[in-house]
Amino acid sequence: MKYGLIAALVALPLRALTSTAFAAPTAYPLTIDNCGSNVVIEKAPQKAVGLGQNSTEILLMLGLADRMAGSAIWVSPVLPELAADNQQVHRIANSTPNFEAVVARDPDFIAAQFLTSVGPQGRVGTRQQFADLGVPSYVSPTDCAVTDNAVSDGSRKKMFSMDLLYQEIGELSRIFDVADRGEKLIANIKAREAAVRARVADKAKDVSLVYWFSSPEVAGDAWMAGKNGASGYITQVLGAKNIVSSEQEWPLVGWEAIAAENPTVIVIGTMDRRNQGADDPAVKKQFLTTDPVVSKLDAVEKGHIVEMDAQAMNPTVRTITGLETVAASLESFGLLK
Repeated sequence: MKYGLIAALVALPLRALTSTAFAAPTAYPLTIDNCGSNVVIEKAPQKAVGLGQNSTEILLMLGLADRMAGSAIWVSPVLPELAADNQQVHRIANSTPNFEAVVARDPDFIAAQFLTSVGPQGRVGTRQQFADLGVPSYVSPTDCAVTDNAVSDGSRKKMFSMDLLYQEIGELSRIFDVADRGEKLIANIKAREAAVRARVADKAKDVSLVYWFSSPEVAGDAWMAGKNGASGYITQVLGAKNIVSSEQEWPLVGWEAIAAENPTVIVIGTMDRRNQGADDPAVKKQFLTTDPVVSKLDAVEKGHIVEMDAQAMNPTVRTITGLETVAASLESFGLLK
């Protein structure tokens, strides 16, 4: 990959990157406006639980493994550079745990990737339930920007901005009184984004893409990325076009509609999860190359299929890697003009 050096620098553990970053210590109690609720943090958490892979990985990137009581809701393996620290953190569940399983870890803070985990109809529990036990909860600002997402993926009215991710990193680092680490992590992600923009921004004006996360059934309607999510951001940076125009985060789209648009490139999500029909990327590729209609698409016939970490298709710390992956692939396909 063209961006390996930059990625390698960012992959260094945060404790190795913080020697030159200084920030004022957090003054407690700290109050943060989070998803329309005031979250009050009386002191730096010592037994945090991450609900959602991205929330957990941010905490690990901030060097907080020793201040975590558990994690849950995983889609892919932990980032390799975080594997050792992740081994120190109790895995409550790979999927969605129940309220009792989380409370059994005696947490003093909950970091949730999605409102569906802790919202009014939270699949794990509600924010009020945790608050009643004296446990503050924090929801990723990337999900706060989505509407109608209490029980589903919802819709995003405005294009996702990395500023929402930077807000999340900054706020979590202040909550844990490690703001210097947050600033350094943000600076490194920004540097990676700037490097991609300088190299390939707006060079894919003739390219159309579709991002396939998964499907309930392999040959049935597929969950494709809507126009304003993390995949939309990637497409916007490249100056390309997402053939899906829906504001829904993950609309179900029929293959007839996709075939009618005949995208230049098909991006397929890779993951370890196996609870939906098309979670396995090998299954996706087999369908693309054997279905009598889909196999005739230009992207399939020309081999313009990109495998990308499914987590990068959601607004996460992996989205920057997704941008690098798609940019490098388009370059290798000779599609950047």
